[in-house]
Amino acid sequence: MKMRSSVLFLALFVLVAAVCFAASDALTGTWKLNEAKSKIAAGAPKNQTVTYEMAGDSTKVTIDGTAPDGTPTHSEWTGKFDGKDYPSTGNPNEDMRSGEMINDHTYDVKSKKGGKVVLTAHVVVAPDGKTRTVTTHGTDSKGKKYESVAVYDKR
Repeated sequence: MKMRSSVLFLALFVLVAAVCFAASDALTGTWKLNEAKSKIAAGAPKNQTVTYEMAGDSTKVTIDGTAPDGTPTHSEWTGKFDGKDYPSTGNPNEDMRSGEMINDHTYDVKSKKGGKVVLTAHVVVAPDGKTRTVTTHGTDSKGKKYESVAVYDKR
């Protein structure tokens, strides 16, 4: 009976590890904005390139783009997709970000400034892993709410 329990536990452990690896693997890599397929709202930032890479047991996300006024932006976030807040650097509009894995190709992200949610994003990686779509809800510098849909191609 102990042997059967041990084998069952080991099989379950391998399955969970495989699911976690596949989930992080769906995002891992560099994603380039496909402006032709995107609908970026006026007053919203434009993330040109987003890179996901493993950093130990966390994910490091590096974002390069342009602010609504056209100035270049660069931000970084390292954390887990566990729904907890982790510090974000480089983006003056946020100081914390959290990510939550919905399934192996779907994620929700919240950006916060001073404890207040300032942006939410719903990220879906296509089943073939070649594109990802990010639907963002935020507020511009004038307090106007916006929704953007950005489509990215995997490099």
